[in-house]
Amino acid sequence: MNDQWRSPFLVFPLSFFAMWLSVWIGVFLRKRHQDLDIDVNHDFELIMASTLTLLGLIIGFTFSMAINRYDQRKNYEEAEANAIGTEYVRADVLLDSDAARVRKLLKDYLDQRILFYQTRDVGDVQQINARTAKLQTELWSAVEVPASAHQTPVLALVLSGMNDVLNSQGYTQAAWWNRIPIGAWGLMVAVAICSCLLVGYTAHRATEGYIRFVILPLILSIAFFLIADIDGPRHGIIRVLPQNLMSLAQSLPGR
Repeated sequence: MNDQWRSPFLVFPLSFFAMWLSVWIGVFLRKRHQDLDIDVNHDFELIMASTLTLLGLIIGFTFSMAINRYDQRKNYEEAEANAIGTEYVRADVLLDSDAARVRKLLKDYLDQRILFYQTRDVGDVQQINARTAKLQTELWSAVEVPASAHQTPVLALVLSGMNDVLNSQGYTQAAWWNRIPIGAWGLMVAVAICSCLLVGYTAHRATEGYIRFVILPLILSIAFFLIADIDGPRHGIIRVLPQNLMSLAQSLPGR
């Protein structure tokens, strides 16, 4: 699924315009009902306070969801590096020819995993995934054939390690697909729009609430930008860097 619309650099201007427009729609509606009773004004102010409180809670929960997903992607990057490094060491128990082939394939595989984290282009990601799948098939074949020929506990350990390497990539991919649901975004935006409408509607004069007309949409837009930035693995400023994978690549002999 194309997630370009979730780019924080697109979320920020769109959300700011929507919130700012909502405030002025509220001002327009208020102008059509100038003579509101004091009790009615008080009721609207209570509703606005409750709505803003609800909005703050929803933003807080959504931000927490984004942080948890970000931490999950970081943990799986570390797990991938550990699995590849462990299997590289375990290749010592294979015959020299088999061990050399496994190590070479693991180095190529490691390069593809680093590229997976660093690239931003969707087309490049598809090519990386295709090369990764091909290398996974070759890696499994490189350890499965000798393990089948000599069924020993030691070779079974090598086979298990390769299984961890392949599984860790699947866990990483699932974590990158695990984004904040569209329904959560829709609920947050709907409550934000209602809050801005009420801010505009409860302003007694347009000039009196002018600062609120700009500040509240700006604050909400910044919050949406930050959530979209953390939630987006490839778009924005805050990204998961393959520090553990790059450190492993530098530590391998012949690099």
